[in-house]
Amino acid sequence: MFKVMFQKKYIKMFLAVALLVLCSGLLAQAAGHPEPGTVEIGKSLPIWSIIPFVGMLLSIAIVPLVKGDWWEKNELWVAIFWSLTFLVPFAVAYGFGEMWYQTLEMLLLDYLPFLGLLFGLFVVAGGIVLKGTIVGKPKTNLILLLIGTVLASWVGTTGAAMLMIRPLIRANAWREKKAHVIVFCIFMVANMGGCLTPVGDPPLFMGYLRNVPFFWTMKLFPILLLNVVILSAVFLIIDTRYYKKDLAAGKSPQDMTGNQMEKEPIRIEGAHNFIFLLMIVGAVLLQGFVTKLPAFMNQATGVLTGIHIYHDIVFPWNDVLELAIILLAAFLSLKTTKPECHEANEFNYGAIAEVAKLFLGIFLTMIPALALLKSNGAALGITHPAQFFWASGALSSFLDNTPTYLVFLTTAGAVGFTQGVATKVGIVQAIDLMAISAGSVFMGANTYIGNAPNFMVKSIAEENGVKMPSFFGYMGWALAILEPVFIIDMFIWFW
Repeated sequence: MFKVMFQKKYIKMFLAVALLVLCSGLLAQAAGHPEPGTVEIGKSLPIWSIIPFVGMLLSIAIVPLVKGDWWEKNELWVAIFWSLTFLVPFAVAYGFGEMWYQTLEMLLLDYLPFLGLLFGLFVVAGGIVLKGTIVGKPKTNLILLLIGTVLASWVGTTGAAMLMIRPLIRANAWREKKAHVIVFCIFMVANMGGCLTPVGDPPLFMGYLRNVPFFWTMKLFPILLLNVVILSAVFLIIDTRYYKKDLAAGKSPQDMTGNQMEKEPIRIEGAHNFIFLLMIVGAVLLQGFVTKLPAFMNQATGVLTGIHIYHDIVFPWNDVLELAIILLAAFLSLKTTKPECHEANEFNYGAIAEVAKLFLGIFLTMIPALALLKSNGAALGITHPAQFFWASGALSSFLDNTPTYLVFLTTAGAVGFTQGVATKVGIVQAIDLMAISAGSVFMGANTYIGNAPNFMVKSIAEENGVKMPSFFGYMGWALAILEPVFIIDMFIWFW
């Protein structure tokens, strides 16, 4: 009874605040605000409008450390609180119409496709089980990480991470020191590995839609190869050290199955889910190809056609098609996968639910940050490849890397070069495009929120009993291991 009353209390609070938003917005609208979507809000928003976004990030970083149980039960309310902390003053200043416009645009055009893709990959990958005796020794762990890194450019970083995280967890279940294995999975599989094709990571796909050739990103292969070699060497050193400590402490691979450990041949169950995985990858590619058809885009104006939502906000038919195929793939996966496969993976919706709740707050509170960046990106004075590399990477560590990539791509295209890669936003020097692409993809590994699969990998690991570093603890790993690698990248390729 108390739990029900507690929930009703928060529901009433939410409705009261929503009513406040509505009333304040209507009053501001009556004061004579322009039509929604017609004002470039980034030119008038104060810098302190990003405080709710900072508050959201600090909540994710700090609250789980001091009130872990409370955090698990109230993640959604924290996301709603910080969202309303931005939306209420915004409605007062710009009108309810503009607030509603910005909210719908972010939720329908960014958050929904983002969550739909994650959900589809999460469900389908959850039905694929790598069985057999895989013992989490340093060389074995590295092989699994390298397989995931290779897969990432072809099934997406999310798809590869969801495929590899559970085998890695099972292989290292006997070990005490294993969080570093998951950290390197985020570094290599969930981020860097996705740099070679537009399928690998969303910002590269946005570049492809703006006429960057499909295989152009293969130019990043030498950078990826060097980074993987360095990270592999560092991983072997760290994992070998922890492996020896585990053995010295009396840990043994036999702990997984008892003293009489029988070796089982490695095999894949639920392999038919690879068909559904290909369906999802195909859906992502298809939604780009169909825009060339008149039914999906007005070829004269270049405006996407779709379901009219509010003012000039349209939910494009190509996004509808992509989402429908992804959800169909997820549905077929759930219907055709044996329960034993899900049980072996300890499959549940906890990780995707956590991502959905927290990223709701992140997406809504980052509206002012993205608007300020979009309006003022060209005025940042960024012209050198090293500047593009660090600027796109630093912002992609905390903001959605797709709009960050697009801002700097547009900035590079506006410089006025006559030679380079011809895109819809202008001619971009090849070296600048490499810097923007590498920064946006690689540095998403700097934080748990830098790229969508990072948080999912963390959540799945914690569900399976792996004690992962805190938000700042993980950043410490990134600063110690990744930043030296990025400095090497800068001096070799972008200086």
